[in-house]
Amino acid sequence: VFGDAPMIQSATKSEEGVNRWTRIEALSKEMEGKKVLVRGFLHTARGVGKGAFVLIRSSLYTVQCVAFESKDIPSAMIKYMNGVPVESIVDVYGTLTVPANPVEGATQSQVEVQVEKFHCVHKATAAMPFQMEDACRPDLVKETDVGAYDHEANASAEGGRVGQETRLDHRWIDLRTPANQSIFRVQSMVCTLFREYLLSQNFMEIHTPKLLSGASEGGADVFTLDYFGKPACLSMSPQLHKQMAAACGGFERVFEIGPVFRAENSNTRRHLCEFTGLDLEMAIVEHYDEVLDVLGDLFVYIFDGLTEKCGQEIQRVKEQHGFEDLKYLKKTLKIDYATGCKLLREAGVDQGDYDDLSTENEKKLGDIVREKYDTDFFIMDKYPLDVRPFYTMPDPNNPKLSNSYDVFIRGQEILSGAQRVHEPELIEERARAWGIEVETIASYVDSFRNGALPHGGGGIGLERVVMLYLGLPNIRKSSMFPRDPRRISP
Repeated sequence: VFGDAPMIQSATKSEEGVNRWTRIEALSKEMEGKKVLVRGFLHTARGVGKGAFVLIRSSLYTVQCVAFESKDIPSAMIKYMNGVPVESIVDVYGTLTVPANPVEGATQSQVEVQVEKFHCVHKATAAMPFQMEDACRPDLVKETDVGAYDHEANASAEGGRVGQETRLDHRWIDLRTPANQSIFRVQSMVCTLFREYLLSQNFMEIHTPKLLSGASEGGADVFTLDYFGKPACLSMSPQLHKQMAAACGGFERVFEIGPVFRAENSNTRRHLCEFTGLDLEMAIVEHYDEVLDVLGDLFVYIFDGLTEKCGQEIQRVKEQHGFEDLKYLKKTLKIDYATGCKLLREAGVDQGDYDDLSTENEKKLGDIVREKYDTDFFIMDKYPLDVRPFYTMPDPNNPKLSNSYDVFIRGQEILSGAQRVHEPELIEERARAWGIEVETIASYVDSFRNGALPHGGGGIGLERVVMLYLGLPNIRKSSMFPRDPRRISP
């Protein structure tokens, strides 16, 4: 009735198969009196007199299992249950009962399992680098979500909490906390909703190469490598290929979910060297507002979907990393760059209409917009041409401006996009203005010489969207295995 189970090597299978086990999340008081078999991590174990109280965890859910010495439960079983190392994988079989009082500390607080059999499926043999109770403790203070990130300072934490770097060094354990389980379920749902909405709007998913013969956007911040004796680099963006597909290849509306690489030595709270890009590109008929309409409706669909489908996950994140729900309008607010600069100046901030926005000023603008328009989410367009990539379409009414836009959540940019230049001669002119040798982007320019649809699009950083939606202070919390200038493992 207890002991170490044989190693599971797929030697046999029962007739019932997986149906023999009941998911912990499914346990409810309506099942009172039923025999159940559950599997999960041993979260905690404590002995009380001649009894054992163990908490079993599976993903977000926990249930208390109890056993007391009796004619059916030998004392050796109680000793065994109290001696299995925490975080071991166990199978527990018993009768589901409804306790007189709710079980504190268990998600399935209305029930508990009266243990009849207890087996260890896989024993945790290595010492725990930190305790799960410590890793689950609520944040003491709300950290800033902008500015530099100090790796050494984040190696440890106060108040029995676990430092960010220690968590990342042992990420396979850190991911077990309810908050982290929830963060990455929310992240998964963002991708699902992104895909759902765009497919409903006649977009097609594509997959572009990540090995390139030159920099994706003509920049220098690329990871270089040897490609059979030729210089190559990792893609900074699917930009050029998604344009080729949508505008030149005739697919008209395309999107991609894939890795993006940036060799920027930026040790901040919002930059990564590898992140997941949610990219889209679409043909336009007469005005780039067509793209902005899609983007506005896309994000509203995502936010509505998260509220509907991830309520429990959002709550579990709040329990550890308290945050205010995102405010957004059903009809997305759009302001132009000049208006944004004016709002900043009215608030006493030095900001010129043709100067680039600093991170601090973006954050301040987000606060102003929230106060004035009651939204954390907005689009700002008509950026100065000099601060946008070479392939950005100039504003026809003001040569200093461009048909470009950024999308913001809580005062931080999560999407950058524009109407693209589709005339080859203008592409070459803009490239030269940026100091880019036209020969290095010849294949890109040539793709527009055989007819190209007017088009626009944008690129979204998945981890940044999740970070800001959940009010997290650090993008490393929304990247499952983050890569920054100091970290390339695990």
